[in-house]
Amino acid sequence: MWDQIPVHLISRINASLVFVMMLMMLASCQTKQEKKQPEVAKRDTSIKIENSFTQLFIDTTALAGFVQSHSVDDSLVNKLQSFYNRRNYQFAWFFPDGMAEFVPTFLALQNDYIYVSGDSSLYDPALLASIDTLGLRNHIIPTDTLVIKTELALTEHFFRYTQKAYSGDRNINIQDLDWFIPRKKVNPAEFLDSLLKNKGANLASYEPVNRQYNLLTEQLKIYHPLANQDWKEINSTKTLKLGDSSAEIPEIKRRLALLQDLKQADSTNLFDSTLFHGVRSFQTRMGLKASGQISAAFFKELNVPVAERIRQMLINMERIRWVPAAPETDYILVNIPEYRLHMYEKGQLAFSMNAVVGSQVHSTVIFSGKLNQIVFSPYWNVPPSILKREILPGIKRNKNYLARHNMEWNGGSVRQKPGKSNSLGLVKFLFPNSYNIYLHDTPSKNLFAESQRAFSHGCIRLSEPKKLAEFLLRSDSTWTTDKITIAMNSGKEKYVRLRGSNEIPVFIGYFTAWVDHNGKVNFRKDIYGHDQKMAERLFDSVK
Repeated sequence: MWDQIPVHLISRINASLVFVMMLMMLASCQTKQEKKQPEVAKRDTSIKIENSFTQLFIDTTALAGFVQSHSVDDSLVNKLQSFYNRRNYQFAWFFPDGMAEFVPTFLALQNDYIYVSGDSSLYDPALLASIDTLGLRNHIIPTDTLVIKTELALTEHFFRYTQKAYSGDRNINIQDLDWFIPRKKVNPAEFLDSLLKNKGANLASYEPVNRQYNLLTEQLKIYHPLANQDWKEINSTKTLKLGDSSAEIPEIKRRLALLQDLKQADSTNLFDSTLFHGVRSFQTRMGLKASGQISAAFFKELNVPVAERIRQMLINMERIRWVPAAPETDYILVNIPEYRLHMYEKGQLAFSMNAVVGSQVHSTVIFSGKLNQIVFSPYWNVPPSILKREILPGIKRNKNYLARHNMEWNGGSVRQKPGKSNSLGLVKFLFPNSYNIYLHDTPSKNLFAESQRAFSHGCIRLSEPKKLAEFLLRSDSTWTTDKITIAMNSGKEKYVRLRGSNEIPVFIGYFTAWVDHNGKVNFRKDIYGHDQKMAERLFDSVK
């Protein structure tokens, strides 16, 4: 066909086709970009002066002018427009008789965030100057340019603060840090609506953050002033115990008093009963054996610089921003660096138990799921990696290897029969996941006495699995303590399904700093190196 058209027309046709194709591509790109942006809420025109929150309304063109002059990104523009559309453009931060009483509440929140995090990017001296000026007025004119700018700037600032303080750094890909618990979603407009509705009161009941975040914030206020204290390393090879005297003891007392493990310090060299209890308090917070004796492990933790502890808290506060508020239902939390499982009933701690987690080579994955099955007298289906690395070489060395380990062939794989010697013990707890991780009993009870318990191939061994089974089945009258004992020792595999509301959320987390139920800040070792990776993303330099 093309050979029948003059050459000068072909070039025009080609140019026209290219132009049309470019227009189609641009239209397609615009459509995709528009789809990515959140929808803007419809304007609620049912709100009038008579039923409004403040009786003050902003001219709709003011918001457009504000976002243009402040170079607000599209996502934030949509949030601002949605917020004011839902309010029919009534003011949020001002009343006819002056500035709202919850403005100082917000400023206090922001100041706390700036102080504890060291992030001054939210500090806006121009906005603070406007707030100071308008705070003195007892009559607000809604058409006043300063009032309008301050109103909109406060809302924009609140949205920015909420994103930073409660969602965490969006530049961090949490899966790059081996964290597979879904990041929570924060709605800043919803938080602001709650703040306005409650006039800044009862903040803890609707603040979009896990309670641990605020608890660590309070601890940072204690630790920040300590960063200027003398914290030279104490070099001692001695093991000190109750009744001993030593030149190092006054300095130990001073530090424990600063860290609030002692009520007050004295200058004597005597290891008295007061110091004994202070040492035990410190050891407990560090995950050491609470012997009350001062040894090399004690000195190692006491010598950690305060600045390093502050960084450790900030790293964990970033993680806490990713997780939802603590559920008010039953749930299980396994904290890997703590080597502990915590069972919560209706949001309150019911009990805790020691756990063994994956070794550095076979690290336990950080994720969440729902526990829905208990298996009594379980088989252990040997994973292919263990079969290749351990079982097959054992069979080559000894033809009776399988019999000696109570194992058998099951198709093309090997499994260990139920019984007391089974690697999973007498019961396991399943929450379906792609990592093949579950909770289980173990015949190796001696490992629970160790203070550092990273020994498994990735699954989580429990020190009191029967107690957990009894708790999970407490509402089922057919499963008495005696029947659970019989099922665990029957030698016949038995699956028990937890259905519907009886399924238990499970969170396998990684927190090396947290505040316990006694209000004391705890620190643990970064056993998998996750803190180090986080530090590289959060701080400009890493020691």
